Amino acid sequence: MKLGAFELHAVFDGSFMLDGGQMFSVVPKVLWEKRIPADDRNRIRLGLTCLLIQTGRHNILVETGIGDKFDAKFGNIYGVDHCRTLPSELQKLGLSPQDIDMVINTHLHFDHCGWNVRSDDGKLVPTFPRARYFVQRGEWEDAHHTTERNRASYVESFFDAAEPQTEFLDGDAEIVPGVRVEVGMGHTRCMQCVRVASEGDTAFYPSDLVPTNSHLAYAWMTSFDLYPQETLANKKRFLPELAESNALLVFCHDPCIPWARLIKKDGKILAEPVN
Repeated sequence: MKLGAFELHAVFDGSFMLDGGQMFSVVPKVLWEKRIPADDRNRIRLGLTCLLIQTGRHNILVETGIGDKFDAKFGNIYGVDHCRTLPSELQKLGLSPQDIDMVINTHLHFDHCGWNVRSDDGKLVPTFPRARYFVQRGEWEDAHHTTERNRASYVESFFDAAEPQTEFLDGDAEIVPGVRVEVGMGHTRCMQCVRVASEGDTAFYPSDLVPTNSHLAYAWMTSFDLYPQETLANKKRFLPELAESNALLVFCHDPCIPWARLIKKDGKILAEPVN
């Protein structure tokens, strides 16, 4: 879709599954399963939505999905469905990996950076050979110094080989005019959201701060959030402002709604789906 002078594409890397209780934390199953039903293993289907920003000068990719560097056990646990893959979806848009100028990783959990690198005859190399990769320095450090609490979320082979092309950020930063990152602590210590602004219109990629349409309510957050009080504070910081401007919100994991316009109605912040 058009966003001012920019063009945006929701680009998919298939889907995967996570335990529903983990995705909704303190929210009872009797409430969340009405929105996203669980399978017989209590898992819910989640999308893997990346965002392609075409500014006219740059092709910028936000997130790289779950990738293909995992074994059968991993694929079974997480129910990975690669009916679509990020490379094939980019190809449909007439783009090759060489056409991507920049990659922004909001954080480095395995479902957000899987295509950062690829296997080339057994050697891991950056998937996007010309791209500069952007990530918060603190996120990179945390991904390499894990604890029992977050160790399962990071797979170093998904992103390490891209280090020579990676630029480490220390806080909010403008990537190019109209595209900036804003740190939103909560899910991880240094997760960054992406704000796109052109000709008075705004799009926002909150990543796992608001992973699905169902997580717009302040109290609906995931048990993966290492700092839940900060998640709550940042939702209260970002969402009202975005609703006031009728911004486009891009959901990284919603299985049905990749993006929606935010509105305020009867004191609540709601999403109006758009084509």
